[in-house]
Amino acid sequence: MFYILIFLLVVIVILIATNIRIVPQAKAYVVERLGAYQGTWGVGIHVKTPLIDKIAKRVLLKEQVVDFPPQPVITKDNVTMQIDTVIFYQITDPKAYTYGVDNPLTAIENLTATTLRNIIGDLELDETLTSRELINTKMRNVLDEATDPWGIKINRVELKNILPPKGIQDAMEKQMKAEREKRESILRAEGQKRSAILVAEGNKESRILDAEASKQAAILAAEANKEAAVREAEGESEAILKIQQATAEGLRMLRESEPNNEVLTLKGYEAFEKAANGQATKIIVPSNIQGLAGLASSLIETVKDK
Repeated sequence: MFYILIFLLVVIVILIATNIRIVPQAKAYVVERLGAYQGTWGVGIHVKTPLIDKIAKRVLLKEQVVDFPPQPVITKDNVTMQIDTVIFYQITDPKAYTYGVDNPLTAIENLTATTLRNIIGDLELDETLTSRELINTKMRNVLDEATDPWGIKINRVELKNILPPKGIQDAMEKQMKAEREKRESILRAEGQKRSAILVAEGNKESRILDAEASKQAAILAAEANKEAAVREAEGESEAILKIQQATAEGLRMLRESEPNNEVLTLKGYEAFEKAANGQATKIIVPSNIQGLAGLASSLIETVKDK
């Protein structure tokens, strides 16, 4: 009897130990009792009833990413393209996720493919290539609304690749090359035009500066000629004045010295001597030197009287 009790105690301890569960962070356990939903275990230690309770689903609550393979879609202008999508989702209700739909990821993949075909079918090729953000937003709204009863929150939807047919890719590359060459030609022409305008403006400014410099030089030359003429006139005037002053001074000194007739006669001979030493080829000597002396004497007298 004793051994039976010990055996039963050991069995009970083993059953309890084997039915203790520790739920880690960011996870939730869905528990069923006798096949019916019992509850959802959060983070911590839990003990389930042996042989009655069962963990039906272990649910990861972190945000998850699933990359679906490329799907063939047809645009409004009948171009078939391959588009693959990336879905960012998070489980918000473990119970709904467990019992809402069978194989939720397959359901999301199929829903993504049909939604993508519906959206792309209303767009042309060029719109599809330039409207990624619009397509992402529409798909996220549709998928989030459809997966809400399944306990799934669609956070983001991204178009990973959009692959048109090879022929269209080649045509697009040629078009892009032509556009680049066109922009290059336009930029080159604009650069040449700008360069020509700058050169013309530079030449115009240079001519204006040259004209101003010539005008300034002419003004300075005229002012210099005027200054030279004024100074030359002033010099001549001053020279004439000095000659007149010297002549007057000589007459004054001659008057003050009171020369006699012999001195005047001698001065007359000196004057003729200077004339003889000049370049003149003929010298006319007055016949009456005495008359010349008399003329000089009367001139002196006249000066004295003044």
